[in-house]
Amino acid sequence: MTRSHSLIQSLKLVARYGLIVLNDGLICLPIKRRQVMFESFNGKDVNDNPAAIYRELIREDPAYQKTAYFSVKPREYAALKAKYPEIQLVKRFTPRWVYLMARAEFWVLNSRLPNWWKANRKTTTIQTWHGTPLKKLGADITHVAIPGTSTADYHQQFKTAASRWTYLIAPNRYSRDIFKSAFGFKNQFLSIGYPRNDVLYTTDAAEQRALRQRLLGPVSGPVVTYAPTWRDDMAVRPGVYRFDLPFDLATFFDHVPAGTHLIIRPHYLVKDAIDIRGFEDRVTVLAETDIAQLYLVSDLLITDYSSVMFDFANLKRPELFFAYDLAHYRDQLRGFYFDYEREIPGPLVTTATAFYQQLDHWRRDGEFVGYQERQAAFYHKFCDWEDGTASQRVVQVVRHGKDETK
Repeated sequence: MTRSHSLIQSLKLVARYGLIVLNDGLICLPIKRRQVMFESFNGKDVNDNPAAIYRELIREDPAYQKTAYFSVKPREYAALKAKYPEIQLVKRFTPRWVYLMARAEFWVLNSRLPNWWKANRKTTTIQTWHGTPLKKLGADITHVAIPGTSTADYHQQFKTAASRWTYLIAPNRYSRDIFKSAFGFKNQFLSIGYPRNDVLYTTDAAEQRALRQRLLGPVSGPVVTYAPTWRDDMAVRPGVYRFDLPFDLATFFDHVPAGTHLIIRPHYLVKDAIDIRGFEDRVTVLAETDIAQLYLVSDLLITDYSSVMFDFANLKRPELFFAYDLAHYRDQLRGFYFDYEREIPGPLVTTATAFYQQLDHWRRDGEFVGYQERQAAFYHKFCDWEDGTASQRVVQVVRHGKDETK
């Protein structure tokens, strides 16, 4: 470690302790009624469940536009302010942020805040989380390979965080049961489905066509989205990541209907590592577009182990699972909660040859024949609580303190 790097780290530590001291004093003050702090993925964007709840809150009561804020990372502030000029943004871990967080009536988050950050005892925390879990999570991970953290400490970090959540949204019964064990959550569940999925039930066909035109321009054929999961071994070295497309683009287009447009939805860390040269007119990389918009414009979803499989299932459209590294992912990187191979709602392939064969079936039939019963069972298990009203139900809690969940 260089001397300058060591100095920077020391200054950051001093600044953190200064903010903690400031927070410890401010949380003793009364909360401000109607002040709501939203945060998504630790301030990386204005999206996901918190954004859906924010927009519904403003729709129902526009006065909240003056008292609701989105917490964002300082390095993202300028870009997000230009993108969302109508939203009050505040830079995370600045004195103003500390003041607003300490006096807020509600926090609405989709990931964990550091356990060393305290809330006003009168603040209500609504934890939305950010996906139905396939892979082992929190205290359910049997071995944690994070330098400087033991498995026991990692488990306790989740349980400590969850003990501070007043409400936790569950998208389905399956997730609610997992959250109890993975987080040790013992407070109030909101068993309502995910707010971010409301648009999948409320966006009509004409709006979907307009959205497709806006995102992709004129497209004469179907739209296919490839949305692989983030793999823990994608990092080549700190700050450098690789992305291996497991199929050939030219061959892909030989096996899909004429006019097909492919959307690749990678993790944002690998978006610059994708080579689509020669296919720019038929392939679009969309790493940061609201993924619900991609669901709405897609006729087929190709994924592997990503939780996108659960959200997309709400549309009852075909899914194809290209799990080319299944044994490695299942047995070495992260364990699964359910029988992946038997329960997923579409064909499972592990080789490019089998992948192209399934695309031929889809091109011919517009679906995957023989998977209707499995698709219906998957919908029943993971989507039964979704009906397009989850955001409204959370807003009822924020505005009126009413929990009108199922």
